[in-house]
Amino acid sequence: MKLIFATNNAHKLSEVEAVLGDGFSLATPRECGITEDIPEEQPTLEGNASQKSHYIYDRTGCDCFADDTGLEVEALGGAPGVHSARYATDGHDFEANNRRLLSELAGCDNRHARFRTVISLIEGGEEHLFEGIVEGRIAESAAGCGGFGYDPLFIPDGFDSTFAEMSAEQKNAISHRGRAVAKLVDYLHNRAK
Repeated sequence: MKLIFATNNAHKLSEVEAVLGDGFSLATPRECGITEDIPEEQPTLEGNASQKSHYIYDRTGCDCFADDTGLEVEALGGAPGVHSARYATDGHDFEANNRRLLSELAGCDNRHARFRTVISLIEGGEEHLFEGIVEGRIAESAAGCGGFGYDPLFIPDGFDSTFAEMSAEQKNAISHRGRAVAKLVDYLHNRAK
């Protein structure tokens, strides 16, 4: 099954391809001739995922999906949330985002956080939403060199290491994106029966 995944983020693409497994072929917007930035102007993860998938579908007419992910920190009232990628700057400056987060949590005992991913699939013109959540906490300092984004700071519940200290396989098995993609895959496999 061929799907367009509304991302040009190579890290995200490889994570999702690993979880999807055989039987699925992913194309990026760039490979489909969409080179402009895909808008993300909504106030929620659900809204952004939906806006992105509709943007691709309206231009290609092909089945597609998009995701939006946020880190929701309890002590910060759910921030950075929908603004996770642009928390410290207008660009995707992961190190600046991590520095800001650590600064805002300095001296704070409540370090509970969760990663949440929402996927919007448009199949045959119909939209379906899938959510994946992983609970955890924010480390006192960055650790590890794998992954991307807030991975060096996020320690999932039941573990002593950050996502950035785990192998890609370990992270995908328990991550928010992995859980959302697993729901997407279950849905697609059931539809194919």
